[in-house]
Amino acid sequence: MKLIHLSDLHIGKRVNEFSMLLDQEYILTKVINIIDDVKPDGIIIAGDIYDKSVPSAEAVQLFDDFIYKLAKRKLQVFVISGNHDSPERIAFGSRVFDESGIHMSPVYNGKVVPISVKDEHGIVDIYMLPFIKPANVRRFYPDEKIESYTDAMGIALKDSVSSDNRNILITHQFVTGALRSESEDISVGGSDNIDVSVFDAFDYVALGHIHKPQKIGKETVRYSGTPLKYSFSEVNHEKSVTVLELLEKGSINIDTIPLIPKRDLREIKGTYLEITARSNYKNTNTDDYMHITLTDEEDIPDAMGKLRVIYPNLMKLDYDNMRTRSSDTLIESENVDRKSPLELFSEFYEKQNNQEMHEEQQRLIKGLIESIWEDRT
Repeated sequence: MKLIHLSDLHIGKRVNEFSMLLDQEYILTKVINIIDDVKPDGIIIAGDIYDKSVPSAEAVQLFDDFIYKLAKRKLQVFVISGNHDSPERIAFGSRVFDESGIHMSPVYNGKVVPISVKDEHGIVDIYMLPFIKPANVRRFYPDEKIESYTDAMGIALKDSVSSDNRNILITHQFVTGALRSESEDISVGGSDNIDVSVFDAFDYVALGHIHKPQKIGKETVRYSGTPLKYSFSEVNHEKSVTVLELLEKGSINIDTIPLIPKRDLREIKGTYLEITARSNYKNTNTDDYMHITLTDEEDIPDAMGKLRVIYPNLMKLDYDNMRTRSSDTLIESENVDRKSPLELFSEFYEKQNNQEMHEEQQRLIKGLIESIWEDRT
């Protein structure tokens, strides 16, 4: 049995106020192309379908179109809700959809009942456990000691796995040791950590929640990652879909297929003249989503507007120079009470900018100080 593992679509997400909807439509089409090439038996989507619990109409329409295309291909599709989703909305219509092979995870009710599918090697039990917190599990197991996410996961999965069948778990949690990105929700102190040992009974664990594709501990416990980059902390990620082929019990092949976006997230750094030199950008995709760091010592007037002539999807602009590298902005001046306001301001300016004010700036500040003092008197 061959399955494709996806997660964290975050449909409807905005990155630095840029809508990613068109990029998501493009990359989901690429996923469909991969499906047509690989010809899997099923698709796993491990949570965070949407970026918000109440998604926009456009986001719902895009996911509806994606699911429709999967259904047309007669695939078994397994979808769970993540921490960004509304479990009730994801579960809507699930009993009707089951008949067409589209399996939407129910709201957690204290039981995790597998969906059993069969191939030439026997039965594969697929367990769908949406994002849960300890409080969700305590409600159904009041007599159990549940103090952590690991405890909750262990109780939720207790006595549910058949040792004879091949078992797959689809869940959306943070497993200890996973490498996080800025675009993920993080609990204070890592309180949402789950120890990987709770998954020992499963032949494969399809994880969602973490945006970087990676394995945790062993090859068969994996995050597929997001299909797109959703923050500049993900610039160096190589996005992909995970393909797993289940053979007889204990034998599994795992591969990844790269996903190439319509517009990448990129970071570049240099002076304004370097960044705008045609020789530096002519062989690049200037429509990419950009984070540009200017190293000029003087601020460039309307730099954002000027740079967007070349890089229309400039998301973030900042400076790296003597002024920005200085973190010490405190005035440690002796004899403060004996110095004039102009002298004090000059010291502050020098601390802030790592350079002295020039004569024109001094004349401007002196005039402002005199004007303020006149108003006060």
